[in-house]
Amino acid sequence: MTGGKSQARGTDVFSRANPLKKEPRPGWEPARAEDFLSAMKILEILDKRFIVPHLAARGKEGVLRELVHVITQVEKQVDEERMLEILLERETLGSTGIGEGVAIPHGKSKTVKKLLASFGRSIPGLDFQAMDGKPTHLFFLLVAPEDSAGIHLKALARISRLMKDASLRKRLMEAETGDELFAIFAEGDEMF
Repeated sequence: MTGGKSQARGTDVFSRANPLKKEPRPGWEPARAEDFLSAMKILEILDKRFIVPHLAARGKEGVLRELVHVITQVEKQVDEERMLEILLERETLGSTGIGEGVAIPHGKSKTVKKLLASFGRSIPGLDFQAMDGKPTHLFFLLVAPEDSAGIHLKALARISRLMKDASLRKRLMEAETGDELFAIFAEGDEMF
């Protein structure tokens, strides 16, 4: 084919009706991205026990280890060392430090049975090779089953959208306890 014409028939292949294409039902509208983002709630994947209000680590591997560890204390089937390897491998592709003091490290594993998140905070901050070059303070770790592309991406988008809010980030930095951090996420679920 050249120039969009079928040489055999001399017809414009782009103007022919697609017999497999069905017209939408009356009243049907395509889904909007905000519908998907608002449908997922952070508290569906973040257990209160998976919040570390004061990370002890001062480096990338240590932070990842702490955030994976709190998950594996409850989700015993998750292989802690393998998950850490997966996360570190992902970081070699490019830092998950998205800037504004936030990082969203993420990875998939066969030993993870459902989408899980943990959250940690470093008051002094640390170098996570963030895009803006500034120290990272707020870490939202996301681990997912190996075959979970759609829900994994939806969760990343939801977390990213939530963490873009400067006032929410400020409140997360000012919170005193894990319970307060959890309450802020609960409020965030309602706001965004």
